[in-house]
Amino acid sequence: MVDVVFYFQVHQPYRLKHLSFRDENGDPEWFDDAENQRIFERVAERCYLPMNAVLRELIDTTDGRFKCSFSISGTALEQMKAWSAETVDSFVDLAETGCVEFLSETSMHSLLFDIDPDEFERQVRDHRAAIADLFGREPTTFRNTECVIDESIARRIEDMGFLALVGEGADQLLGMRSPLYVYRPHGCWRLRLLLRCYPFSDDIGFRFSNRKWPEYPLYADKFAGWLHEVPERSQFIGLYMDYETFGEHQWTETGIFEFMRHLPEHVLADERFGFATPTEVVRKYEPIGDLSIPRPISWADEERDLTAWRGNPMQRFATQKLVELGPPARLAAAMGAPELLAAWRKMTTSDHTYYMSTKFSSDGDVHEYFSPYPGPREAFLNFMDALDDLAGCIDEVIHAERSEVTE
Repeated sequence: MVDVVFYFQVHQPYRLKHLSFRDENGDPEWFDDAENQRIFERVAERCYLPMNAVLRELIDTTDGRFKCSFSISGTALEQMKAWSAETVDSFVDLAETGCVEFLSETSMHSLLFDIDPDEFERQVRDHRAAIADLFGREPTTFRNTECVIDESIARRIEDMGFLALVGEGADQLLGMRSPLYVYRPHGCWRLRLLLRCYPFSDDIGFRFSNRKWPEYPLYADKFAGWLHEVPERSQFIGLYMDYETFGEHQWTETGIFEFMRHLPEHVLADERFGFATPTEVVRKYEPIGDLSIPRPISWADEERDLTAWRGNPMQRFATQKLVELGPPARLAAAMGAPELLAAWRKMTTSDHTYYMSTKFSSDGDVHEYFSPYPGPREAFLNFMDALDDLAGCIDEVIHAERSEVTE
């Protein structure tokens, strides 16, 4: 049987305030909570709540044969708990069906795996605990921010006890090999790698409502027919995408919800096909071989690397200064100001440097679509102003504590 593996990414960042980082009382206020709440509530209404209802309906009508998985970033989870208890309840309801797996990632949706590995592991542990606490089961599959994978990440999360890692089935990674099989990352023993089949995933995530696409309009029976044409010896088909695809990026009027309502019945019409979660797949199939991942691979942009976040001098400078502030932020927390470390961690969210990208063509259009700024320069300047302001607050705490010690 060929297993269709749906993995949906749920993420919302803490967007920064612009220009002024003080509230009416003069206290620090780096994040635009009013705007973040407005956006979250809009996305919950357009996407999370209606799509969760669709998935629950599919689980019920297929007697549990439909299955899927989610990764919910820690920043999205915090906002969900603060501003939409109904959304939290709807995800818990899905978890209780036993047909939905919840993955682990970094709590702040950060990209620190190679430049601050200790903080990376802290955030993974924090997120794993938060997911286990909410859904009653400790995650066994890991998804790094933006599906970034390499051999160092694979070894680290294997040491942390994960069974599976999801990643991008990029051409430069696979060469002539197929993403439709389970692999073992080079240098690992127990860990299994499940790669995204990007042509099929992007048909839903990006091309679905594109009227210039030769295959437009895309109906469920047509798409299921494409899936049924994969080689018979295939093990699984990884359909990984942003959850906000449904209702937010692809509006209700495009037919995206009706597409999903009817897709499982057409997939299951061929008895050779079913649905599975990532952990079910790795327990079912042995890897067909080792896969070398010598450099980071992501699911972003045409390059499928880290240039979406570190591709220009502004991004690299901002990342360097952010990482340099980590030790002082942890020291300030130890001195009684944990809120400053919490703020620093929110600034590690990869979205902030993503907004600074200066890429052009279709990649540039995607960066611009997600950015709350007029352009990358404004994103850089605002981030650096916020980071400098936070650094000043951290310095005040550290110097005040040292002054008390010397008196």
